[in-house]
Amino acid sequence: MNSLVDTVKYFITITAELTVLFLAISTIVALILMYIPQEKIKIWMSGKGIWGNFIGAFVGALTPFCACSTIPLALGFLEAGITFGAIMSFVIASPLLNPIILAMLVALMGWQVCAVYFVIVFGGAVLFGIILEKFGGAKLVKNVRIIRDGEEETEDVPVYFAGKLKLAFAKAWEDFSAIFIYLLIGVGIGALIYGYMPQDLVLKFAGPNNPFAIPVAAIIGIPLYIRAETAIPIGLALMQKGMSIGAVIALIIGGAGMAIPEMSMLAGIFKPKLVAAIVGVIFVTAVLGGFIFNMVL
Repeated sequence: MNSLVDTVKYFITITAELTVLFLAISTIVALILMYIPQEKIKIWMSGKGIWGNFIGAFVGALTPFCACSTIPLALGFLEAGITFGAIMSFVIASPLLNPIILAMLVALMGWQVCAVYFVIVFGGAVLFGIILEKFGGAKLVKNVRIIRDGEEETEDVPVYFAGKLKLAFAKAWEDFSAIFIYLLIGVGIGALIYGYMPQDLVLKFAGPNNPFAIPVAAIIGIPLYIRAETAIPIGLALMQKGMSIGAVIALIIGGAGMAIPEMSMLAGIFKPKLVAAIVGVIFVTAVLGGFIFNMVL
């Protein structure tokens, strides 16, 4: 086990790295989105066939949303008449793929891990979006109406780049403030694991030789409500203690994709069968992704 000094140093270093990373990536993404009107995104997602699913997953990957903003946007897509499969690809990809998660994976676990993670989750979002549409999932959408007070509010975007940059950073800071406590919790737990959890214990129950570690990790992630920003620092510490990378990825996907608050919000617009199907999709993605990771890396 490491000393208290090593544990504190680990906590401070990872927190500083992730703070800079989050603010920089969020600012860049917010700036890019100012140049892409939402109406254009809806037009792209309205494409027929698999193209709509690709765009849906891509939009989910581009936008650093939490459930509180993913669900209203999904409602807006439903109201706009976008194909059900494309919306499902968006709903699956949104909590699991965004520039923050990908940047964290690169910074903490390496670009190979990030690349494999992206391929697995993006491919799963596209594939399962198609499957859910083919099996008639559109019939399981509740009759929900979006009630607006008067005219829909539109945000004034500055004309000049300096103004756009200032607004983008303000949005990034707002997003960072919302997730900062989760980030601290994740890094804090990771630091305690790094400093004080015996390596032999992790190897015994979650090492690469335990075939049940991956599905168990995916299930454990569900009730924890660990955002990916929280789970990745924990996963890094567990990997350093001997946990298989497949089990770590299953924990991240299961915890971030099947979080109870998000599933509760989905139950407000989808019938129970569809919510259960989405949970099943995330679980399968987590388990298959975990085994693929163990084979590839």
